[in-house]
Amino acid sequence: MKAFFPHATTTRGVTVRVSVSYLPDQSEPERGRWFWAYHIRIENDGDEVVQLLTRYWIITDGRGARHTVEGEGVVGEQPLIEPGSSYDYVSGCPLATPTGTMEGSYHVIAGDGDLFDVAIPRFALTAPATAR
Repeated sequence: MKAFFPHATTTRGVTVRVSVSYLPDQSEPERGRWFWAYHIRIENDGDEVVQLLTRYWIITDGRGARHTVEGEGVVGEQPLIEPGSSYDYVSGCPLATPTGTMEGSYHVIAGDGDLFDVAIPRFALTAPATAR
């Protein structure tokens, strides 16, 4: 698991794992556009069901410009994650530089009504040297 999801962090029994891939077929370096796909796995190792309500991303490009993205759910869903189970999704991120980072949090509600934020670990977006 560690090799496939090299980035992970746990908040209150909820682990967020991330794997990222550069997509050369969707990138156009000559036009200043690089594109990555990231695979997220959210694992609920706690005792209560949790539901992902909103997402908050901080995307920083190679020049240090920061962009935030906020919204309901992920990929059009607000998944309910039972104890001992996980939820996976894949999304993408374009940048105007060949490097950058992403990090953030999910706002979730537990079965007892408790609201809390689950950290998304910081991960690098790095195009291969041949794509710069």
